[in-house]
Amino acid sequence: MGKEARALLKKINDKKNAIRSMQGEGKTKQMKDAMEELRDMQEQFEILLELDEGEEEEVRNSLRDGSANLIEGVEGEEGKRPVKKDVMRAFVNRIVCGLKKKKLPEEDRKIMDLMSEEDTDEDGTSNGGITVPQDIQTDIVELRRTENDLERYVNVEPVKTLSGSRVIELDADSTPWQDVEEGGEFQEEETPKFRMIAYKIKKKGGILKTTQELLKDSAVNILGYLNKWIAKKSRATRNAEILKKLGEITAGKEIAVKSFDDLKDVFNENLDPSIAQSSIVLTNQSGFNYLDKLKDKDGKYILQPDVTDKTKKLLFGEYPIHKVSNKTLKSKNVLKGGTGSDKDEVVGVKHPVYMGDLKEAITLFDRERITIELSTEAGDLWAKDLTGIKVRDRFDVQSVDDSAVVAGEITEAITG
Repeated sequence: MGKEARALLKKINDKKNAIRSMQGEGKTKQMKDAMEELRDMQEQFEILLELDEGEEEEVRNSLRDGSANLIEGVEGEEGKRPVKKDVMRAFVNRIVCGLKKKKLPEEDRKIMDLMSEEDTDEDGTSNGGITVPQDIQTDIVELRRTENDLERYVNVEPVKTLSGSRVIELDADSTPWQDVEEGGEFQEEETPKFRMIAYKIKKKGGILKTTQELLKDSAVNILGYLNKWIAKKSRATRNAEILKKLGEITAGKEIAVKSFDDLKDVFNENLDPSIAQSSIVLTNQSGFNYLDKLKDKDGKYILQPDVTDKTKKLLFGEYPIHKVSNKTLKSKNVLKGGTGSDKDEVVGVKHPVYMGDLKEAITLFDRERITIELSTEAGDLWAKDLTGIKVRDRFDVQSVDDSAVVAGEITEAITG
């Protein structure tokens, strides 16, 4: 996607948010006018995408007829860099040659030297692995972005160091600056409270076991197989860490959701107005099913269609609701007696529902560095004619504002 298309996409998202705000204020005419502008912007966006695809096709054609091997570097870079197709080929050849213990062709070696680096710890100790080139990491991130990806709901901050800290001001929205006389001193009374958020990048990883036959496939198929696996495992790992942090900051403060009014209380009183304005609702399939059938006192469903996206729904016509798999965000059994014994009878199920601005509540510090290490002899791989590709991801998840999210529990009794 080109720079112009990305800029227009941001305007489209801003326009959608503006329309949602109008909906809450009952501005029907303004919403209709804004929707016309939105449709026009979406048509422009589709045209820009087609133009971008056309430019990429020209590059592919020039590569096929041998008229070009390099394209200009991206804006802000000097010189030239290999085209993505060549990077993909060189990276796959690096994997295949590494597993077969063969020498990498000189052309591919130069590309890999240019596009990636050796995997080392902060102290400079080598891990024997290699960093996945940025072009391929971008593809993995795109594959990771699905409806079940919780990372897109929290704040993500790219970092270049393995550890560090950030300072945030608590209650910044409600703590005003003091008057300062001309030539006077800044006042120190009622000094805002600050919180230090420290992060330490952690390694997460596993081994992809695959057969020798895969190494005989085309570079595109090998890379497609590898990218999908990394994307799925990376998404599952990041989801688990985000949910773990959500559980930590809301532990012991869960609110029972039994009615329409319980949900109203959360957005009217439990969340600060500045947080409620940008809040979302996050729940699993079972929680969504419960809310989707819940009605207000007038018999109207509390979940309403999003006028900007017919596939989405809004709570009270205002707060976007996001549904993830029951496998990702699990419900909990309610046991009779509550002893935790296997003999306890299951009498109900509690479905989790998080409400608030998760971008204010949690930050994922992303090292943006996926690395691989190759092996054919680790464990039982050699005996089973398998190859091993060890993959590492690096990130950390920290809470920033615990008051920016409220955990609700929807309890459904089991009958029959």
